[in-house]
Amino acid sequence: MTEPPSCDIMRCDTLARRLLPQMRAEMVYRLVNERGISQSEASKRLGISRAAVSQYMSRKRGYTRQDFPVDLETVIERWVSAVASGEGTITICDVCRSTDLTGRW
Repeated sequence: MTEPPSCDIMRCDTLARRLLPQMRAEMVYRLVNERGISQSEASKRLGISRAAVSQYMSRKRGYTRQDFPVDLETVIERWVSAVASGEGTITICDVCRSTDLTGRW
């Protein structure tokens, strides 16, 4: 198994709690506003409730005013494309690697 040099369960835990909700909020917003996917369809594709999608869209859940670094923007856009097309995927390791590059998270 090949892992990034700084792979650490505590880092993954921190990313999952702090960063993924923000990324998911941005991804849901892009799916609905930029890709034209309905909130109902977005909830089905993501396996989350329609209410959760509504909260992401109204910026009540996962929203931050902080901009994402370019490397994380790339990962989010890959995630949006994968969900919109039903092809491809991203992993927590993709997120972690992109945060290693920015040093910000």
